[in-house]
Amino acid sequence: MKVYVDLVALLNFLVDFLLILGTNRLSGYPLTAKRAALAAALGGAYAAVCILPGFLFMANTLWRMVSLVLMSMIAFGWNKSAIQRGAMFVFLSMALGGIANGLGDGSFWHLVRAAAGMYLICMIGFPGKAGNAECVNVIIQHGGKTVQLTALKDTGNTLRDPLTGKAVLVTDAAAGAKLLSLTVDELAHPIETIASGKYVGLRLVPYSAVGQPAGMLLALKVDSLTVNGKKSDQLVAFAPQTIGQGKPYQALAGGMA
Repeated sequence: MKVYVDLVALLNFLVDFLLILGTNRLSGYPLTAKRAALAAALGGAYAAVCILPGFLFMANTLWRMVSLVLMSMIAFGWNKSAIQRGAMFVFLSMALGGIANGLGDGSFWHLVRAAAGMYLICMIGFPGKAGNAECVNVIIQHGGKTVQLTALKDTGNTLRDPLTGKAVLVTDAAAGAKLLSLTVDELAHPIETIASGKYVGLRLVPYSAVGQPAGMLLALKVDSLTVNGKKSDQLVAFAPQTIGQGKPYQALAGGMA
């Protein structure tokens, strides 16, 4: 029986690509197609190498798990939520094999059809949400620096720019440190930070939260803010507290997306 290496690579790429997108949908993350494609390309290359003479040993369980871990790191990053998504991706991959065998002989095309079916189920049954949470992909660019993160569409976040009335994206100290080298202490004392004159372009945004006294957040009109691929002109505010605490988001989008 002839086996074509390029066909093996292509079919495995399609299967892995659909599974990664389905994993993001199930876990409430935005569909990051570029990272999914890179990870799927690794999966396709691994599958092709496994059928080459002299490399058949790489088809064993150990090397399969190594490839899945590397693919997960590329697709989801490396943090607590990424580990959870990686585990979900592994379980979906295992489930796919059983579904494909149930549909037919377990051939590559049966795998592709099964993966497409699983992807459609994820798309229809879980439209970008995990429970009642819905997340969006956010890219912030300022001063030649870029921060990419996931934001929760929080209907309870009513923070508004007092000058324009527009919603404000709220992120935490990690983004502030990367974009402006802001420290947690500077974020916790916004009026003093503004008065120091150390940072250009910062302004104050008043906020209030349940169970907490009203206060101020440091905010900035960044060079570029993209939400789910669409340009936005809202302010970005920086909270001294960590947002998300290991959950699938690192910012609060409110009504802006």
